Parts: sequence; C-alpha cells; structure tokens
Amino acid sequence: MSLSRRNVMHFAAGVAAVAALPGVAKAQSYPTHAITLLVSFPAGGAADAMGRLVAERTQESLGQSVVVENVPGAGGSLGLGRLARAAADGYTLGMSRSLLK
Repeated sequence: MSLSRRNVMHFAAGVAAVAALPGVAKAQSYPTHAITLLVSFPAGGAADAMGRLVAERTQESLGQSVVVENVPGAGGSLGLGRLARAAADGYTLGMSRSLLK
C-alpha cells in the first residue's frame, strides 16, 4: 500500500486541527450539587444506618453533600419506584434493605 503525498498532507492537517482544539470535548465536573441517597425503609433500621454510613463515606470521597432521604412503604417498593422515576443524571442513588443481606 502506497500513500500519496496528498493523503499524507490531509492526514497531517487533520491531526493538526484536532490538536488545535483541545477544549472541544471536556468532561463535565461531577458532582456539581448535592446527591440524594434514597433509602427505601424507615429511619432507625439497618438500611437507614447503612445508608448513612455510605452517605458519609461518599461525601468525604466526592467533597459534595449527600442527603439521605427515607422513603418507607410497601416493603421498599415506594422508594425503589421513586428511584426508577428519578432523572438519569447520577444525582439520585438508591439503597434497599435487600442489598444488606
């Protein structure tokens, strides 16, 4: 396979153009606001205690507030249903007691 001078120049121009635009594809910073941790059981139980421990460690790791919100009812289904309807932006996390078994 032989490359013509024109093909080499086109390739070099493309590489130079990509190198000249480093700010085009920047990653967004995460997190930019508080994270919500939905615990699908009432406060005071094992799931709540574990959720608060996870929230504390996550807050230390990411440097952003993590709010624990208890959503009890229907054996955990209400909390998990709310999690399923949350925006898929990574700012709403969920925890259920079944994860602790």
